[in-house]
Amino acid sequence: MALVAGVDSSTQSCKVVVRDADTGALVREGRAAHPTGTEVHPHAWWDALQAAIADAGGLDDVAAVSVAAQQHGMVTLDESGEVVRPALLWNDTRSAAAAVDLTAELGGPDEWAAATGSVPVASLTVTKLRWLAANEPESVARTAAVCLPHDWLTWKLSGGTSLDALTTDRSDVSGTGYWSPSTEDYRTDLLELALGKVVALPRVLGPAELVGRFGAGAGDNAAAALGVQAQPGDVVVSIGTSGTAFARSAHPIADGTGIVNGFADAEGGHLPLVCTLNASRVLDATAALLDVSLADLSDLALSAPAGADGLAFVPYLEGERTPNKPDSTGALHGLRLDTMTPAHLARAAVEGLLCSLADAIDALVALGTPVSRVLLIGGGARMPAVQRLAPAVFGFPVVVPSPSEYVADGAARQAAWAVSGAGSAPHWSELASTSVEADPTPWVRERYASVRELTATR
Repeated sequence: MALVAGVDSSTQSCKVVVRDADTGALVREGRAAHPTGTEVHPHAWWDALQAAIADAGGLDDVAAVSVAAQQHGMVTLDESGEVVRPALLWNDTRSAAAAVDLTAELGGPDEWAAATGSVPVASLTVTKLRWLAANEPESVARTAAVCLPHDWLTWKLSGGTSLDALTTDRSDVSGTGYWSPSTEDYRTDLLELALGKVVALPRVLGPAELVGRFGAGAGDNAAAALGVQAQPGDVVVSIGTSGTAFARSAHPIADGTGIVNGFADAEGGHLPLVCTLNASRVLDATAALLDVSLADLSDLALSAPAGADGLAFVPYLEGERTPNKPDSTGALHGLRLDTMTPAHLARAAVEGLLCSLADAIDALVALGTPVSRVLLIGGGARMPAVQRLAPAVFGFPVVVPSPSEYVADGAARQAAWAVSGAGSAPHWSELASTSVEADPTPWVRERYASVRELTATR
């Protein structure tokens, strides 16, 4: 039995799965926590990866390893390969002004969408490089290479010391803002526009390419698409630290509104994606406010009527990426004596989160993405109230795969593909899942839409 390993180095933790390369059967797994914050030294990821590997019983017996990780994080290295400064993560919004400046300097959002598939927002690496150039010129002077979290971890795992050995994959690099999914080439002119100079960049591997025993890896969402074995007509909605809605596409996407990111996928195609900053932590924060467990929050939400009697929660608690409101705050609308109850607030929080993600699905549909069903994954998707209310808010049938580490699973499936030498990723056994349907509640979306633009700014 050949074994493969997949890694998910996410915002909050590192997970490692070891699976049978032929069947996908789980053999063992491990995990370790990451520090909190929007600025993290990459060495913390390395320490967590080592701990997760040990927890999983080691990787000495695996044929190949692929690493998937949070997208966009800015890792800067000097000529000797040492980290120049802590990495700025995707959810660090300090580069919001840089995004505005860069958008204007290239000629507007349509020009950026045509060039890179995405319009600059604070999440993208290119904006973080501009922030670095404006605020830490001494760091820029030391920087000889720029890479992403999964690139750096793969390089470290492979024992890399030379910057020439850095590699990435098309899915993750498509989220930098200086690589084109349509031409599949770096746009070093945009790198220079942001950073003020051109530095070394990782070599972009093909989806099934193997260097030693290390696969190309992937961005977390592209790996999740591999993990759930997404098919045409599937829209995957992931409720983790961030919220995402994405689907596979045969063609590159260029959305000048900036709502849909035209990313590449991990199978040689494309992955139009909408990302929100606020997702599962909306549920965590609401439960903390009400001093209840997540299970109790779910019960409270299901005890209140659809629409929470007009109470609407706009969940922009950390600013927001989609819509692009980095300085916005969350808001409650419709507070009255009869709606100022724990049950109403719980219902409004779940519905507000789902309405935000329903807007993301709408944006994909507007660009021609077919939707036959929604696959609901991520930690937040495990809440019963989220599962039961999702089809009512989304207006589509919802399938909830059994809980698994789908990002790490996708990385493992990629590793199995690389080992097999086949023309496509292996088809593992069908996912155990639960199908959920409900009558649509369009008035919930209408109420949310009427108040979402009223959110305050700091």
